[in-house]
Amino acid sequence: MVGAVSEIRPLRTEEALSEAGTGVDDTGGVEQKRTTTVAMDFGRITIRSGLSLYLFGTPGQDRFWFLWDELAQGALGAVVLADTRRLEDCFPAVDYFEHRRIPFVVAVNCFADARRFGANDVSHALDLEQGTPVVLCDARDRDSGKEVLIRLVEYAGRVHTARLLDSVAPQAGPV
Repeated sequence: MVGAVSEIRPLRTEEALSEAGTGVDDTGGVEQKRTTTVAMDFGRITIRSGLSLYLFGTPGQDRFWFLWDELAQGALGAVVLADTRRLEDCFPAVDYFEHRRIPFVVAVNCFADARRFGANDVSHALDLEQGTPVVLCDARDRDSGKEVLIRLVEYAGRVHTARLLDSVAPQAGPV
């Protein structure tokens, strides 16, 4: 998705799968997969003059979580890119962002050979907190990826505004 929406040439860290990754890179359900991200992808998209989103795409495997901790510092929000052929792989990412109170959307990458599920079905299957957006998309398509980012920015804006209002609201005390 980073490569599809980035306005600059994205930094990509895709490498061909090799025998060395056997037992490390699980290709169950995606046997045709030939490459894997070995670090992170980076791109940028400008919302308006003076306001840009920096995009970091990281692998979901727990061996890369050390990157997540660094990238999550100051993050506006996150996108959990879901593949319905391996939906259970999303649970660690969902837990990560929920526990850190980082607004996120789930972007369901719709593949031709994958069974289709509606946004409500995915939300229920992942046991998402009420209001967490689920967007059906094609992460390879620029317009579809932009729609995911628009939903993320809108949602993160609402979450951050609500938190700000909660922090300045007068607290009722004993009378």
